[in-house]
Amino acid sequence: MSTPAIPDQRAIFDRRDVASRVEALVAEHGGKSRQPVVALLKTVLEAGRAEMERRLEARPSAGHSVAGGYSFLVDQLVRVIHEYVTQHTYPNPNRSRGERLAIMAVGGYGRSEMAPHSDVDIAFLVGERRNAWCEQVVEAILYILWDLGLKVGHSTRTLDEAIRLAKDDLTIRTALLEGRYVWGDRDLYDEGERRYTLEVVKGNERAFLSQKLEERNNRHKRMGDSRYVVEPNVKDGKGGLRDLQTLYWIGKFLHRVTNAAELVDTGLMTDAEYRSFRRAERFLLAVRCHMHIITGRAEDRLTFDLQRQVAEKMKFADRPGKSKVERFMQFYFLQAKRVGSLTGVFLAHIEDDLAKNAARKGFFAGWRPKSREVKGYRVFGGRIRAPSDDWFRKDPVRLVEIFQIAEEEGLEVHPETMRQAGRDAKLIDNQVREDPRANQLFLDLLCGRNDPEMVLRWMNEAGVFGRFVPDFGKVNAQMQFDMYHHYTVDEHTIRAIGLLNQIEKGELKDDHPRATRLIHKVNSRRVAYVAALLHDIAKGRGGDHSVLGAEVAHELCPRFGLNDSETELVAWLVLNHLLMSHTAQKRDLTDPKTIEDFVGQVQGLERLRHLAILTAVDIRAVGPGTWNSWKGQLLGELYDVSSERLRLGHMRHGRKEKVAAKRAQVSELLGDKAALVDVHGETFGDAYWVAEPLDIIALNLVHYAAARDLGHELSVHCEYYEARGATLVTVIASDHPGLFYRIAGGIHLAGGNIIDARIHTTRTGWALDNFLVQDPHGAPFREAQQLERLEKSIEDALANRVDLTPKLAQRPLAHSRSKAFDVSPRVLFDNKASNRFTVIEVNARDRPALLNRLARVLFENRLVVHSAHITNYGERAVDTFYVTDLTGGKLAEGDRQNQLETRLIEAASDALQARLEDA
Repeated sequence: MSTPAIPDQRAIFDRRDVASRVEALVAEHGGKSRQPVVALLKTVLEAGRAEMERRLEARPSAGHSVAGGYSFLVDQLVRVIHEYVTQHTYPNPNRSRGERLAIMAVGGYGRSEMAPHSDVDIAFLVGERRNAWCEQVVEAILYILWDLGLKVGHSTRTLDEAIRLAKDDLTIRTALLEGRYVWGDRDLYDEGERRYTLEVVKGNERAFLSQKLEERNNRHKRMGDSRYVVEPNVKDGKGGLRDLQTLYWIGKFLHRVTNAAELVDTGLMTDAEYRSFRRAERFLLAVRCHMHIITGRAEDRLTFDLQRQVAEKMKFADRPGKSKVERFMQFYFLQAKRVGSLTGVFLAHIEDDLAKNAARKGFFAGWRPKSREVKGYRVFGGRIRAPSDDWFRKDPVRLVEIFQIAEEEGLEVHPETMRQAGRDAKLIDNQVREDPRANQLFLDLLCGRNDPEMVLRWMNEAGVFGRFVPDFGKVNAQMQFDMYHHYTVDEHTIRAIGLLNQIEKGELKDDHPRATRLIHKVNSRRVAYVAALLHDIAKGRGGDHSVLGAEVAHELCPRFGLNDSETELVAWLVLNHLLMSHTAQKRDLTDPKTIEDFVGQVQGLERLRHLAILTAVDIRAVGPGTWNSWKGQLLGELYDVSSERLRLGHMRHGRKEKVAAKRAQVSELLGDKAALVDVHGETFGDAYWVAEPLDIIALNLVHYAAARDLGHELSVHCEYYEARGATLVTVIASDHPGLFYRIAGGIHLAGGNIIDARIHTTRTGWALDNFLVQDPHGAPFREAQQLERLEKSIEDALANRVDLTPKLAQRPLAHSRSKAFDVSPRVLFDNKASNRFTVIEVNARDRPALLNRLARVLFENRLVVHSAHITNYGERAVDTFYVTDLTGGKLAEGDRQNQLETRLIEAASDALQARLEDA
């Protein structure tokens, strides 16, 4: 914003020395000096960059001086090139008035904010449009810059053209707004600056403001519309450098300030806010410079692999319970949050100033609409504000009260009052935290029926939330270093509360019909909201966050005013908030033991209702796309059977009754093909009838009957299965060992990810296996061409027409960024989870054909896979297998289990993947 003082400039670029060396080359080579001059400048440019890298390494957070240093380097380079071209390539000592040329830096270069691989944005101002000398000079300068490997954005315009285009085009208007004189005709540049102020700025302030805000909002939407996305864009993301620049652009356009410091003189910022502005800017500029140097290109997205490297470069260190990368990213998000707070206050001031000016000048000059009073606060234009500057100092409980009133009345908190709240948040001490009235107000806000999510976010922005609930303050801006969670812990939590509010209002009943019904049946809605607030409260402390969170719940709930039974229920929910999703996604819901174990932990309908609601909002608040119909169906199945078991003390229907009822329902579904149930129904065992949904059974029976009528030894059918947002792949084949791993390999070769697998063998020895498949982005295959490719790939794999192992090794990992994470393979054996099967759970980094490789190991160890359950948490896959040995028995503890564990870990390891890729 203001050009920083660059220490020891000659170590970056000594212009006198370089200019004299250029003159020497001209004297030596005469008219053929261009190539030697370019070679010299290339050497000098590389030396300057190396010097800037050294400076950044020595002072890893010196964003302003480093970004300014790169701009200084380009300035000096452009000046030397200009002098060389105008004195030696196209000398013109007697120029006409039209033969005038000024060079302006625009964009990031104009602001003196260049990262190592930033574009060099230059505007050439010329005296006349059709001017041979100016055109030759501009072209010669550009060719030298290009030969130096610089990426140049450029324009050549007369003053009249520049002013006319600036009036019509917001991008050009903004570029010229931050234009900076570099070299050439100073009078021409000064004239342009004067005309820009008079002809472009004057009278267009309000239009520029609204256009810039619209542009900012559109940019935020493109970037995820949250400053807490875990792979943020440092330049264009919410809370990033572009937001700070937008403040400066608006301030400069409206008040003609020349640097950010002058925003204080205009009253748009306090001294403390300006210092905060500069701190955030300095940090973000430094991060961006590190990213450019590490990647060797103009990279602005702070991806997971870059986060580790930048944290290292910026000297962040590990702390108990928090790695260096998590500490670095927490600091990053705190800066982004600060940018958001500054933006709110700044824009409110601008709006107020414009409104006052309009009121003074317009038809209603002197008339102002009346404000009203709500519980001692002033409300004007839908905004609530504190009546005096010492309002919160007189009674700090008001820091909670104002947000509660805002939620209850559907009001915004005035940014000036937000500024006051941020300043006075430190007044919240233990006395305020233990105050019964303050806690009642907070609970009323948390359980508010209008929009608690938005108001809690404001409360968090002001720093009041973290002061009032210090445990929440600890997870403020804390990222979760994985590819599963899209947001920081505090943002995830606030989103979960907002989703709960939407479910209660019936706004999400299409996606969450069960939770929408249940929220109105629970005995205490306060439990639901407090559990949503506390479920991740202990993340980042080291240890199991569920166990530590339950301890926090026991302390906080009585303080909030919850009674003993509510406190116990909240603590149980926090302790077990992952139980339902883990059971539904990683266990076989048709195995009676799964339900018995789950019900044994839940023990009551009230707990089950709350757990179902919390599970839904927790999964959905992880990020876009994490909730899908497949998860909804699994959780729904688990809820329904567990609810029946808890209500009746047993399953209403035994296995035979269930199978009979299902057969009748499938007959009805099949209509004129109902006879298939009688013809082929007995072929499938009871386990099949219990396991599969009605619609899939109907599809399977039609498919099975057709395959038998045609005498096919192998039949593969793929179709889009809307109910679970996936593709249903059914394979009917003569059962033989290794069938499962080969089918999995064929699916993987076609680019499919298996999200669920059910494996059945008929009484006549035929295998009927159902797979749910999605592409690497979580979408189904649905085009005819895609389905054909899937079918052919499975057929080729089963017919041994392809050698699976090398082919699969060549397939790229869908999420190559997963290499940024440490995921050590882990294998768990459980002989208690099922009465009939050994349950084997493998946790590993997600990679191509992981399921195929694990299934192959099980096959080679003479184990039969009866069902497989596949779950992905970003970069981490959890594959669960229900297996028996060839005699139908469980896998006993001992050497065989130990050997199998070794083989499975090897199959899931990075070392094996590297060997396969090398081969």
